[in-house]
Amino acid sequence: MKAIVLAGGLGTRLRDRVSDLPKPMAPVAGRPFLEYLLDRLPASGIDAVVLSVGYRWQAIEAHFGSSFRGMPIRYAIEAQPLGTGGAIRHAIREAGPGDEGALLVLNGDTFLDVDLAAVISCHRREGRPITLTLRRVDDVERYGAVRMQGERVIAFAEKSGPGPGLVNGGIYVIERDWLLGLDLPETFSLERDLLQPSCPTLQPAGYVTDARFIDIGIPEDFDRAQTLIPAWTA
Repeated sequence: MKAIVLAGGLGTRLRDRVSDLPKPMAPVAGRPFLEYLLDRLPASGIDAVVLSVGYRWQAIEAHFGSSFRGMPIRYAIEAQPLGTGGAIRHAIREAGPGDEGALLVLNGDTFLDVDLAAVISCHRREGRPITLTLRRVDDVERYGAVRMQGERVIAFAEKSGPGPGLVNGGIYVIERDWLLGLDLPETFSLERDLLQPSCPTLQPAGYVTDARFIDIGIPEDFDRAQTLIPAWTA
């Protein structure tokens, strides 16, 4: 299986920490954050990676080149921001031949310490076009709640109030032919423009986890990541 990593983030909120790098290249304990994400993929059955890149993509290519941990790397370069959905669809088209079924998709600025092989197995078992990884949190207000019924995601509540619940963990398994076959504009948000409005009929599969999670796009969490992520991955 191939993986797509959305690595085009600008890192605007990290400018006082990292002035001239794309967000996934922000150093965490002396290593680019993106390395921690890619480190985990081979053990989960991933044999090739497509990096969806945009802002200062040359810095990512200069560091990783054409392979990492034995996985070939291709680059899907956005000439202009395409949104998460547009970026994934562009990366699928750039992925090249082979492994024509599902792809694992990860956000390049969040670390969710989930069993990726288990997420992939859930996708295959449930047989839905897309599977979302959902994390239990004590307060959904920052992220917006996701509601499930059985093994299916049935609603997104973007303007959630405070309180415990499930949030989107930013890891997906997506059937490529399904996404490529949808009538959507070139630029669109996977969650806002596709998943939220179509959830009642699409009913994606959901994999629920309590795994450790951190978003490095926020300065305070970026600072915490300097010690947490190396400890989690030791």
